Amino acid sequence: MARPTVAEQFVQVLVQAGVSRIYGVVGDSLNPIVDAIRRTDGIDWVHVRNEEAGAFAAAAEAQLTGRLAVCAGSCGPGNTHLVQGLYDANRSGAPVLALASHIPATEVGTSFFQETHPERLFVDCSGYCEQITQPGQMPRVLRIAIQHALTRGEVSVLVLPGDVAHLESEAATGTASFVTEKATLVPPPSQVDALADALNRAEKVTLFCGAGVANAHEEVMELAGRLHSPVGHSLRGKEWIQFDNPYDVGMSGLLGYGACYRAMHEADVLLLLGTDFPYDGFLPQAHTIQVDHDATHLGRRTALDLAVHGDLRETLRAVLPKLEQKPGRAFLDEMLRDHARSLETVVDAYTRNVERHVPIHPEYAADMLDDLAADDAVFTVDTGMCNVWAARYLTPNGRRRVIGSFLHGSMANALPHAIGAQLAQPGRQVISMSGDGGLGMLMGELLTVRLHQLPVKIVVFNNSSLGMVKLEMLVDGLPDFETDHDAVDYAAIARGAGLHGIRVTDPAKVRDSLAEALAHPGPVLVDLVTDPNALSIPPHITGGQLKGFMLAASKVVLTGGVGKMIDLARSNLRNIPRP
Repeated sequence: MARPTVAEQFVQVLVQAGVSRIYGVVGDSLNPIVDAIRRTDGIDWVHVRNEEAGAFAAAAEAQLTGRLAVCAGSCGPGNTHLVQGLYDANRSGAPVLALASHIPATEVGTSFFQETHPERLFVDCSGYCEQITQPGQMPRVLRIAIQHALTRGEVSVLVLPGDVAHLESEAATGTASFVTEKATLVPPPSQVDALADALNRAEKVTLFCGAGVANAHEEVMELAGRLHSPVGHSLRGKEWIQFDNPYDVGMSGLLGYGACYRAMHEADVLLLLGTDFPYDGFLPQAHTIQVDHDATHLGRRTALDLAVHGDLRETLRAVLPKLEQKPGRAFLDEMLRDHARSLETVVDAYTRNVERHVPIHPEYAADMLDDLAADDAVFTVDTGMCNVWAARYLTPNGRRRVIGSFLHGSMANALPHAIGAQLAQPGRQVISMSGDGGLGMLMGELLTVRLHQLPVKIVVFNNSSLGMVKLEMLVDGLPDFETDHDAVDYAAIARGAGLHGIRVTDPAKVRDSLAEALAHPGPVLVDLVTDPNALSIPPHITGGQLKGFMLAASKVVLTGGVGKMIDLARSNLRNIPRP
């Protein structure tokens, strides 16, 4: 009996690894793989319009499920299209395998048609990148690539010439068990003791949390209660720590708000928990302790008084019995009051006459979307002003997810991320918060949504402008240039692509239109014509302050609305014990 081809063996190993789909564009050097998928039960090909979108989709699937997701690109341009999405996946810690098919092995080095060097191209956006040049390397090299992606939370790339994929395999496929559950890293007792000693000595401690607190909400809350600590968060940490949190003082970073920045700088000890927060200008650069499971993160953003290497939850469980209950909560209560005051001062501008303001306040629309979305909705968020609306208006509850290109900062990620999220969890509500700039860049993926009849809800904040770029220019003292463009009716385009399209220009119709879209059984695009000037530089911020603070965009959006966070802040104030 003939052995399977290398392509067939490749697909068989993916099925063993639990892969149920591959995202890509068929053709050319990928044909052997695609044909093997056609003949294999349990795995499908998901046709996208651009390989970049396929990589984004795989990244979203991997982040939602924690399982391996796969994308592919044919030789030459198919490969190079993958790069953007793979950078995003790798930086987001998504376990993704990318198949970069290649020109015939016999033609490598001859400047053949579509020849590139994928084994060089993908090195910077992956943790593992190798080329299969002969059948004997399979299936071992593929299994190594899969295990790299799963265990390290990174991108693996395999380069496979099309002619090699056609050849008969040499080694038996066999079976394999992949490690998908990682061991928990317990810090050395000496570090636990040093952490307990530092926290017991400090009078004022602030906790700043990132995405690494995802599985440790209960422990962080117990720690904050023991220390009477204000709790701030990064953008990626918001969905994991802000809910059910009586110690919340908001967010720091370019989109920050509330008392978080002040609490971080006025504390005796700033404790960084599960965050590799990149904006070092927001950190006090002193009196800081960091806990992280990845030792390479420790101290690379700020000088540390103490570095603790360990799984966050296990570290907190180890240190909590060693901590004394702080007797006073004056610092915490002061920060809670300051947080509420800072939010109160910005609410009026974004609640007054919003139901009559034309063009539509994007803040108002985002607030309505937050109200109407399901409790377990998955939001995918375009880079730019949609990040602002997500940071300010999406209310976390421990069940919702928010996925964006928060580390790579790529435009056009929201719609392809939504495609991967919806395919991974078909029964879940998936909402793409798209900017018109991002949607325009990968608009062909509307056809992907239509082809696969994905019930994605695409909400377009259409201000006919690259809003965040305009802000960047303004705060740099530059006139905005080439940021605005002619108005586009995206609802009409959606209808032409076979989707249900709704265009909204009247703010009084925002809520009903969003409710209609969310209730629709199939794919919908809601085109919200929003105000491009919704955010402006507040008059009391001077040019000198802007320059000195370095964080121009955040100063602009400090005047933005804050959604239901003001209600949370008020609720936390009511919980302050009365003398």
